[in-house]
Amino acid sequence: MTEKFIMAGDTPMHVADSLHGDRCVVLLHGYLESMLVWDEFSSLLKSNVRVVTVDLPGHGVSVVAREVHTMEYLAECVALTMEALGIEHYSVVGHSMGGYVALAMAEMYASRLDSIVLLSSTTSADSQEKCDRRRREIELIKAGKKNMLARLVPHAGFAPENVTRLKDYIEDIGELILLTEDEGVIAILGGMIERKSRGEMLRQSGIPHLFIFGRHDYYIPVEVAEEMIAQDPTARVLWLEHSGHMGFYEEPELCAQAILDMVNN
Repeated sequence: MTEKFIMAGDTPMHVADSLHGDRCVVLLHGYLESMLVWDEFSSLLKSNVRVVTVDLPGHGVSVVAREVHTMEYLAECVALTMEALGIEHYSVVGHSMGGYVALAMAEMYASRLDSIVLLSSTTSADSQEKCDRRRREIELIKAGKKNMLARLVPHAGFAPENVTRLKDYIEDIGELILLTEDEGVIAILGGMIERKSRGEMLRQSGIPHLFIFGRHDYYIPVEVAEEMIAQDPTARVLWLEHSGHMGFYEEPELCAQAILDMVNN
């Protein structure tokens, strides 16, 4: 992967690009992550397709550009990045928050997207309860207690059966959280609070799409995923029976094959 900085409008974006492949997939990381989470997973894809990863603004080494990073702003940054790379059409894989960005891209740049994969992500807006929880996280960050997130969040992302096996990855994710700028965390939380539901939009878009869910996802319970599936009979679906919220770590080969099948069809 070749790394560089690209200007997406007035926002510098940190990008990695495998450079080769007739078809392209851009991988969008989740909240409190960075492009680094894709390092091993991308190796399962890049012999078949061109792979682009980015640090979304507020994460990794991309800048914190605004007080609130809306999903629409992040979508624009990704689209401008792909345009600067000279890539006209591509598939988008969004993990968790990255899926919210992918949905915004589907609404704003539908003609550019070959397909969408929502990986442990949902199409609905946050409930009032979830918005309140995000506001409490903002207060936690402002109080200088980000280390609490670094200690608790990584473990919650994995199925209990995988915690010991993948403890090194869990520690790495904790480090990523500590390295994320406080202002970036706050900007992203504000953007997620503001985001809207896009399930109907996705159904009407005509863009082929795939949902990947972990059977043991703490953040997206099975009943929530099943309701989303029931509302969208056009979606392809993959259940990961031994995964939580981090299926691309927990069952990477199954995830990669499903994504390649989507991108190449």
